[in-house]
Amino acid sequence: MPEATQLLKKYQTHKEDTGSTSVQIILLTERINDLSDHLKSHKKDFDSRRGLLKMVGHRRALLNYIRQRDIKHYEVLINDLGLRK
Repeated sequence: MPEATQLLKKYQTHKEDTGSTSVQIILLTERINDLSDHLKSHKKDFDSRRGLLKMVGHRRALLNYIRQRDIKHYEVLINDLGLRK
């Protein structure tokens, strides 16, 4: 996924940054998309579905944190990730 690596480069504060809030959201979004594709073909995989829901909740909490701190950064991030239409 070259798109995710480009976003990581855009939002990382330094070369090995994996802990900043924006980077965590990008990585979670990538994992959520992969797991969603998995669940389309494995409809009865309820354990993975639970993990997916936990990841979505965690991403939502991180997005809420960014929205409270910097609304412009939040809007740019969700537009880059394509989370809102």
